[in-house]
Amino acid sequence: MNKKPLSLPDNYDEFLATLKKRIRQAQVKAALAVNQELVLLYWQIGKDILQRQKQEGWGAKVINSLAKDLKAEFPEMKGFSRTNLLYMRNFADAYPDELIVQQLVGQIPWGHNVRLLDSVKDKEERLWYIQQTIENGWSRAVLEYQIGSKLYQRQGKAITNFEQVLPQPQSDLAQQILKSPYNFDFLSLGKEAQERDLEKALIAHMRDFLLELGVGFSFVGSQYVLEVGGQEFRIDLLFYHLKLRCFIVIDLKMGKFEPAFSGQINFYVNVVDDLLKHPDDQPTIGMVLCKSKENTVVEYSLRGVNTPIGVSTHSLEDIPELKNNLPTVEQLQQELNDAAAEIERQID
Repeated sequence: MNKKPLSLPDNYDEFLATLKKRIRQAQVKAALAVNQELVLLYWQIGKDILQRQKQEGWGAKVINSLAKDLKAEFPEMKGFSRTNLLYMRNFADAYPDELIVQQLVGQIPWGHNVRLLDSVKDKEERLWYIQQTIENGWSRAVLEYQIGSKLYQRQGKAITNFEQVLPQPQSDLAQQILKSPYNFDFLSLGKEAQERDLEKALIAHMRDFLLELGVGFSFVGSQYVLEVGGQEFRIDLLFYHLKLRCFIVIDLKMGKFEPAFSGQINFYVNVVDDLLKHPDDQPTIGMVLCKSKENTVVEYSLRGVNTPIGVSTHSLEDIPELKNNLPTVEQLQQELNDAAAEIERQID
């Protein structure tokens, strides 16, 4: 360990730490500002190209010439390839309002925006992914994963009784964190797997599991023991949600939802509320994760239950089909070649 010279004051280390923190914060702000200016520049270039093409009928040859001339004038910048200029045009076409670019779209890197233009055609859905990227700090790889898993379509789709048993805005927030189905394609379980196999696999892949659950989930334990009336009961998975400020009990099922499941999860939620919940915590939430469900059966099962419970499904039943459609070596090589070609036109 490096020791500070004796001549330095006692509070020097604290002062140095404060300065380091301030400098790092300034670096982040500067990087964000540079990114926003770059994205806005690309939007303005794209808008000008779009207007010229519409008003004066400029064609592909003009784009080629622009790419050549801009590269020659600004050789240190990598963003003026023909492909990237076309993305700028499409970018301006997708977001005609400059205010949206300044206040929202410009807060994520250009590479993220390119991925969204390629993969998400609906504007509302694109803006949702942009907001989630800003709030959660998603890297481009995480953004691609979330788009591929159709997170927008799955978010808030679990059947719950939150509206009846939780106050606003807790009920809306809790509803939004539960998805349906949950994508567990990162697991390798056969059709004969049991609940315990699923639990062990999820724990072994906790990083991917937490990513799929979403921001805010903190893992407490598996097979968490509750002692009630001299008996031991075990919760499959117990989490605490930092934003909701409550425990979340997850009960794993490999089969179809049955009405008895609601009684079991209700029992767990009540016990956690009594034994673990802090007075400042919000009510514990229970979630049944099963392979399939019939919505009407779930709705009847939750009616009249006073504890907050949600029922969702997982995608394990699709895994055998996915395994048969893994990419070939040739496809992987082509993807690597495509990725290398993209380096020239994309700036993170």
